[in-house]
Amino acid sequence: MKATSNGAKVIALVGPTGAGKTSLAEAMLFAAGAITRLGAVKDGNSVGDASPEARSRGGSTELNLMRFGWMEEPFVLLDVPGAPGFSADAEQALAVADLALVVIDPDPVRGPQAEPILRQLEAMDIPRAIFVNRIDQARGSIEELLETLQPLSASALVARQIPIRDGEHIDGFVDLALERAYHYRPGKPSEQIPIPADLEAVETAARFHMLEQLADHDDVLLEQLLLDEVPRLDVIFGDLTRETAQGQAVPVLFGSAINGFGVRRLLKMLRHDTPPMEQAMERLGIGANTAQVFKIMNGSSVGRLALMRLFGGEVREGADWVDESGEAVRAGALFALQGSAANKLQQTDPGDVVGIAKLDDVCAGQRLGMAGNRPEPAEPPAMPPTNCALAIEVRDHKDEVRLSAAIGKLVEEDAGLAWAPDEMTHEMLIRGRTDEHLAVALERLKRRYGVDVSASAPAIPYRETIRKAVTQRGRHKKQSGGHGQFGDVVIEVRPLQRGEGFRFDERITGGAVPRQWIPSVEHGVRDAMESGPLGFEVVDVAVTLVDGSFHTVDSSELAFRLAGRLAMSEALAAAGPYLLEPFAHVAIRVPGSATSRVTSHLASRRGQMLGIVPLEGWSRWDVIEMLLPGAELAGLDGELRSLSQGMAQFVARFDHFAEVNGKLASAIIQSRLEPA
Repeated sequence: MKATSNGAKVIALVGPTGAGKTSLAEAMLFAAGAITRLGAVKDGNSVGDASPEARSRGGSTELNLMRFGWMEEPFVLLDVPGAPGFSADAEQALAVADLALVVIDPDPVRGPQAEPILRQLEAMDIPRAIFVNRIDQARGSIEELLETLQPLSASALVARQIPIRDGEHIDGFVDLALERAYHYRPGKPSEQIPIPADLEAVETAARFHMLEQLADHDDVLLEQLLLDEVPRLDVIFGDLTRETAQGQAVPVLFGSAINGFGVRRLLKMLRHDTPPMEQAMERLGIGANTAQVFKIMNGSSVGRLALMRLFGGEVREGADWVDESGEAVRAGALFALQGSAANKLQQTDPGDVVGIAKLDDVCAGQRLGMAGNRPEPAEPPAMPPTNCALAIEVRDHKDEVRLSAAIGKLVEEDAGLAWAPDEMTHEMLIRGRTDEHLAVALERLKRRYGVDVSASAPAIPYRETIRKAVTQRGRHKKQSGGHGQFGDVVIEVRPLQRGEGFRFDERITGGAVPRQWIPSVEHGVRDAMESGPLGFEVVDVAVTLVDGSFHTVDSSELAFRLAGRLAMSEALAAAGPYLLEPFAHVAIRVPGSATSRVTSHLASRRGQMLGIVPLEGWSRWDVIEMLLPGAELAGLDGELRSLSQGMAQFVARFDHFAEVNGKLASAIIQSRLEPA
């Protein structure tokens, strides 16, 4: 790709799952001559979605990069996965894009699936356009679709085209700016035809509406329309470019990626209306000669690559850079990514997106300065919620060390993954955004690194506590020749308020228990609390050592520890133990059409409603807040999506422990006490 003076244009492809983003990328590559054969996702021969995980699922499971040239302009495509589980890369990748192209389905019923994406782009202040895919399969009207979509966008949706119909099917379009009609030809450029006579009035009205929308931000154009003057084409195209760049207008085009319909017209729009890279630099607060790292890739054939956009001039292998701390960094080999292929570059173009090897200390979200220029640090990226978890352990203990290194690499390249021991259950947990996300991570773990693990649902960290205060003596006495063992303690045990944890005090008088052995008593008490009479860790109790006795020869730290453990075990059994279960505070973002279904389902999971409020700034979306038992979180993500056309998302955090009663408590206790 030979760059022009304006540098590479970076386009992010975004949209709901199944909208056809990867198919559109394939069609753009084919139309531009970057590939000689049009592949298909369903056939497993597309440039994007080349990983085994993506191929087996028929959809994107990771960010895909592709590049091509169109009319002597270099383009880079960032194909962002639509499934929420694989969208952790989205924010950092979107941030470096010049424009986001939102790919949607023509069915108005599925239109609301685009709202989360449109709102995210608005919040990030990224210029955007919409491509309505599979227009040849549309059954509703474009007008109906736009009426459905407009409330989902803060900016005006500006239709650049109207369809030409042959009966129920759309087989062409009229370009409203140029006032030219085109007939689709599968696999070939569209053929220009006269505007059909039955569309002339519709075209005139649609074009005037487009101009009215543009005139909302152009007083000169508004005056021309009021005076019935015909605006010049350069004025119209200038307004389209400016208002798209400023986010005041969202152009809407349509076509069919699989058939190549409308793809070349889309490329022409992107060539003309994509803002220059300087606008992305200003949005990011990046100075000249700076690189923004947006992803680490460990699965490529060339090893670890730092993917970055170069906001500056040419870069060659071995170039000396400076990181955010001022330390010198030397670039390794440069690679242009085309799906799963990494092709070595001798040098880069301004604004290019490349992968660079041997930057082992560089992480996603960091910046590098060229030519001795120390960059301003980037804001730390927000970590996405990781609501789903699996407890994992290697099947072969020889893989313990390899597991740590392998998962470390997966987590490094996917901000949606986390890995750490659970503080309550001490299991090793891998956390992700959805169940599918975790399944893919474990598949990659085995395929890339040869580490096979067993995975299971995490244990629920049940606890137990007591209802009443008791006083209990514990005496440990043993004589077996030579020095014996003797420890004697009296403790008072009482319940605390929920969440207060554990307290240990002493009121020893007269040296009944020598001071050097009081810590041993506490140690023994804590030993007993690790597994109470119901079989679970004990919480929210206070223990006071009030009396005891000792033997000048036979008493020891061990004896008093064992006496403390005995006293505490007997005290807990006599103090009315009962079971506690963890509750999570769950906030669910859901389209209003699914709110009642979701709340009913949550009630069936023993949820306690806290409230429902409208999602501010969104079109008929709600936020449901609930308290939900931790045991009921398993499978929640999939259920919520099935109830909401895949749109509901939730964030859960531990809130408190609460008592479990009746048969449920008995079943939990019995399962704990039964031998494995």
